Amino acid sequence: MKTILCYGDSNTHGSLPMATIDDDDRLGPTARWSGVMASSLGDSFCVIEEGLPGRTTVHDDPFEGAHLNGLRILPAILNSHRPLDGLVIMLGTNDLKTRFAAPAADIAIGVEKMALMAATLAHPPRVLIVAPPPVRELGCLTEYFVGAEAKGTGLAEALRFRAGRVGAGFFDASSVISVDPLDGVHFGADAHRDLGKALANAVTSMMDYPT
Repeated sequence: MKTILCYGDSNTHGSLPMATIDDDDRLGPTARWSGVMASSLGDSFCVIEEGLPGRTTVHDDPFEGAHLNGLRILPAILNSHRPLDGLVIMLGTNDLKTRFAAPAADIAIGVEKMALMAATLAHPPRVLIVAPPPVRELGCLTEYFVGAEAKGTGLAEALRFRAGRVGAGFFDASSVISVDPLDGVHFGADAHRDLGKALANAVTSMMDYPT
């Protein structure tokens, strides 16, 4: 059995589009993209979901805490689930918040650092870097993502470039889904389904590729 770790933010956690800032609804385990992916991959794969709302690539959140720094926490998560055959990273959305002022090129470097960290394990997993779909400045999250649409321009290509540098696979989520217009950040149930199926194919291709 191959073990795949999915490392991401609220869109891996399964947070639903928010009508108000206090909404905290979440899709069920089998409806989240990681659950759909697991079902599509079948019994020969074990899919582990590690999605944390607010998680960034390399930033300590000055308001919500250092635990949201994806790079800081990653070593513990990698080692708690080892040995791993595959690592799917979908991060970068929260880096586009106004408070971080991070351009696309820097966000991609942060994800590259995670892939390099995974490569230091005794039995390094294959890595698939997923570019999240572009953020839109809409709804109750607009004030947190002022300027995100402009800053996010080119993020997919920057992530593709960094994936190539470290020998990781790459998938652009915007090729199959888009964010929900209710809040411009999160995915609806249909998007989770479509992304999960697409990523199952990407993971299968990655794991079948000869070393």
